Amino acid sequence: MTNTIAILAAVLLQVWFLEERYPREIVVLPAGLIIALTIGHDWRHREWGFAWRALLPGLIRALGVTFVLCLVMLAIGAAIGTLHDRRDFLGNLAPLIPWGCAQQWVLQTVVLREAQRATSRKAGVVVAALLFGAVHLPNPFLSSMAGAAALLWCWLYDRYPNIIPLALSHALGTLAVRYAFDDSITGRLRIGAGYLRLGE
Repeated sequence: MTNTIAILAAVLLQVWFLEERYPREIVVLPAGLIIALTIGHDWRHREWGFAWRALLPGLIRALGVTFVLCLVMLAIGAAIGTLHDRRDFLGNLAPLIPWGCAQQWVLQTVVLREAQRATSRKAGVVVAALLFGAVHLPNPFLSSMAGAAALLWCWLYDRYPNIIPLALSHALGTLAVRYAFDDSITGRLRIGAGYLRLGE
């Protein structure tokens, strides 16, 4: 799992050290490393995350489950009084799709596949989901939500290896969280040192 370890190190370096001390543009360094590692891994293993036969069945399953989970989150937000309007649904959704796609590309084609090669097909799904959740620490809300969602996403990708349905699921789920809950619950979706600084 050498690529996974290097990717995790790059993410943790960014969110715990670089992000708080340097200009935002410094993100190109860890991001560039992550992209290079993912391309190298995918080139060697001939898996890019776009199995076209898996697109339609993956879309049906991912969006069906996502729709139900989004309704549940919105209902919880309404019940606890944190549901709010963000206006411009499509404007909020649009940037979340490439962001979700990038995360799913790395999670599925590298982290999941390396975890499965190191353990087993089923155990790899759990390992990848735990690692994805752990990257979102110390935000308890986000790490638990990310870990649970990654369990679903990795399970779906293992059966329908196309990241497009998962990118849409990721984007819609993130937007539902933003509509359903306020910053006091989500921690502004911050992780690492940025989350710890929210209380200052």
